[in-house]
Amino acid sequence: MTPKTTNEPQTWRDVWTLAEQKEGRLHPVSYELLERGRKLADARNCRLCAVVIGFQVLKDDLQELIERGADVIYLVQDERLKDFLVETHARVLRFLIDSYQPEIMIAAATTTGRTLMPYVSAQIRAGLTADCTGLEIDPESGLLLQTRPAIGGNIMATIKTPTARPQMATVRPKSSRIPDRIPGRAGEIKAIDFQNEKLPSRVKFERYLPDESGSASIEDADVIIAGGAGVKTADGFAVIEKLAQRLNGSVGASRPCVDHGWQPYAHQVGLSGKTVSPRLYMACGISGAIQHLAGIQTAEAIIAINSDPNAMIFQVADLGIVGNFFDILPALMEQLDQE
Repeated sequence: MTPKTTNEPQTWRDVWTLAEQKEGRLHPVSYELLERGRKLADARNCRLCAVVIGFQVLKDDLQELIERGADVIYLVQDERLKDFLVETHARVLRFLIDSYQPEIMIAAATTTGRTLMPYVSAQIRAGLTADCTGLEIDPESGLLLQTRPAIGGNIMATIKTPTARPQMATVRPKSSRIPDRIPGRAGEIKAIDFQNEKLPSRVKFERYLPDESGSASIEDADVIIAGGAGVKTADGFAVIEKLAQRLNGSVGASRPCVDHGWQPYAHQVGLSGKTVSPRLYMACGISGAIQHLAGIQTAEAIIAINSDPNAMIFQVADLGIVGNFFDILPALMEQLDQE
């Protein structure tokens, strides 16, 4: 199983997504990628294929990939692939790419995706656009348009890969919704036997160390109460933190708040921070710069509170309140306490 070196664009076809698994269960981001992958495959009139590398992956999870949009699943299962190690997984992925020649390969910008994709792209000299917020097909050239923030998130750059294949990109988790499931949708599972192949690795997996900090990631929060420049001081976040606690939510912040040191970077929402997809996003004193809006585009409901009636945040808000959130939030909590 020696990889080839040719990557002539004319011979490559199909859109691939990288499904991630841990202890036999697929990560939700595996299904999220299918939303973007399906649109790209339809635009290119080709198949959408999901790559699953692991061990004893639950059959129901594989079927769910098909029912959410995958046409083909390339499945490689081996006990040596149970835990993620970049060298072993890269060997498998490189073999699959060489054998089946996908035109486009996308993965999530998770720890796994950010480790594996550049490792493989460097080996096959394919290039990689990391941390994309947008992926589209150029209607004229058929090339993948890969959009990502640049220069500290101050501009958006669109990148093409005209020659090398596959066109490889990672996309931010939570930047698209999980597609609806279609029960009974048909697809093909191609099981590839790697039992007789060597999978050398200079790294040995020992164990997972869970995060015991007690702080939940805002990326996983159902409710986010966020503050912007209108908060004015670090102390101004007190009322925001109180409401977030009352709603069992997390605190978010715009970039100016983090730059001023009012909130840690882990709470920053936007192009240069986190992309979030909560059920409720409440923006307090946030003007709505495009860099911030890009980080909340998949939120189910957005409530904006701003004293400026012309603030851009109101253009995307499901509910807008013109006023001072320092007055509105205490009144809201008082009402909640009465219920």
